[in-house]
Amino acid sequence: MRVVLAEDLALLREGLVSLLQAHDFEIAAAVDNGPSLLKALLDHRPDVAVVDVRLPPTFTDEGLQAALEARRQVPGLPVLVLSQYVEQLYARELLADGSGGIGYLLKDRVFDAGQFVDAVRRVASGGTAMDPEVVARLVARGRDDSPLGRLTPREREVMELMAQGRSNAAIAQQLVVTERAVTKHTANIFAKLDLAVSDDDNRRVLAVLAYLNQ
Repeated sequence: MRVVLAEDLALLREGLVSLLQAHDFEIAAAVDNGPSLLKALLDHRPDVAVVDVRLPPTFTDEGLQAALEARRQVPGLPVLVLSQYVEQLYARELLADGSGGIGYLLKDRVFDAGQFVDAVRRVASGGTAMDPEVVARLVARGRDDSPLGRLTPREREVMELMAQGRSNAAIAQQLVVTERAVTKHTANIFAKLDLAVSDDDNRRVLAVLAYLNQ
């Protein structure tokens, strides 16, 4: 699995390179600024990009801007944002196309290598990997008149855990309910969001993206 990595701090960048290589990822490019990131993404078309938000030259939002432009030119390019900051406006824009393959983790809340590597793989496969704090901030401005306003408090709890990339079994364990109950809640969520029945997991990704992009 090929990765393009963008991180301006040299020690952290080299550490991430070593970690990913130790887990059988191929590093197609490791860059330290926004323009180089965009070029690397378009040149290499990686299986997943791991991107910091604030990169040179201005240290504002170059990482997310490069990721957005790359996804415009390469629709569905998987992007995992790894940052100290939650940039709500551009994070919502990143989620807006509904194609999946999106993650957003906060650096100081990634507590072990396995958690990070699992998130990279999940995003590369077209899923989502969202830090709960990021989820909380992105949904804070949600509107009650949207389809998501139809969800019950319990269904919203299930949605928040789905947005973190949890399986039904993991959600059941977290909420101390049966897996059958979680399955019923997810079915209700899909119905309230007008997501038609399909044979794949795309409805789950679409539901999560709709929730995060409210």
